[in-house]
Amino acid sequence: MTRYTDIPKPIRSGIVLIDPERGTPQRIIVLQFNPDTLERSLSPQTAGAGGDSGGGGSGNGDRNEALRLKGPAQEQWKFTAEIDATDQLEIAAPVGIHPQLATLEMLVQPTTAQLREASRLAKNGTIEISPIEMPLTLFTWGSKRVMPVRLTELSINESAFDVNLNPIRASLSIGLKVLSVSDLPADHLGADLYMAHLAQKEQLARGGLRGGLGALGLNGVLSR
Repeated sequence: MTRYTDIPKPIRSGIVLIDPERGTPQRIIVLQFNPDTLERSLSPQTAGAGGDSGGGGSGNGDRNEALRLKGPAQEQWKFTAEIDATDQLEIAAPVGIHPQLATLEMLVQPTTAQLREASRLAKNGTIEISPIEMPLTLFTWGSKRVMPVRLTELSINESAFDVNLNPIRASLSIGLKVLSVSDLPADHLGADLYMAHLAQKEQLARGGLRGGLGALGLNGVLSR
């Protein structure tokens, strides 16, 4: 007889903010509910005329590049996450889900301290002020998918409120771009994590289903 305590606790997906220099987690965002669906798209960076290089013509140079890749594919993720304070009955929520929403929104916002520092540098006559660098963001979907990402889309639909108009339920549309070695410096922690993510894919691919040409009706067709 299976007991309730024997049922494995589900792994949650989430977002981890990492100090890129020290490699230590600064903040961990655990999604309350795992999304029901994930939309993933991969755009190959091909070297031929039909790829991202934008080259024209149909000379021998283009034909020689037809099967070449310039780098890792550009990978995008999209999913919908739900936040519901009524599901967290054991947690007091005097301001509803404002803290959860604010935590996600700060993924695309500089802090007030960073903005004040940029303003101070500008007043002191600094000729060039570097754009504000955010912490390294990781998206985790189980142990097989841990990857550096940049938040590209955050759309919030608040659908329920308490008597003080604090949101207590919301649906979030989240878009992420997987950051590869084409996006990050070679010595960046995110580049190392992407290589580990890609190595994980290679290992999984080696264990995939394999077939023979006979199943495709191609016996002898590919002989030269």
